[in-house]
Amino acid sequence: MAFSKREKRIKIKKRIRKNIFGTPEKPRMSVFRSNKHIYVQIVDDVNGKTIINASSRNKGIVEKKDIKKSEVATLVGKLIAEKAIKAGVKKVVFDRNGYIYHGRVKSLADASRKEGLKF
Repeated sequence: MAFSKREKRIKIKKRIRKNIFGTPEKPRMSVFRSNKHIYVQIVDDVNGKTIINASSRNKGIVEKKDIKKSEVATLVGKLIAEKAIKAGVKKVVFDRNGYIYHGRVKSLADASRKEGLKF
């Protein structure tokens, strides 16, 4: 029996998460995307705390109409990078959460790198 798309992503996610771990000095930047929105959070796995989060449901981003999902992901990437640098986080470990590094995930990562976040 073949895996469904969701089951395949979860299998890949488990394989990735065995090796990726966030510390207080270098937290994990986790990405989740649904059909409509994209969510990002920076997590300290040692203490089990979310340090910063951003999503396409934030006020400044929701108000913008008629833009593509990849452009929304770019705005979310810029927002998370600004918040992270303000909070003193400069280096992160990128967790693509089982998604292919393409499209919205890639545009979010590129935008956060451009704003000064290192990973």
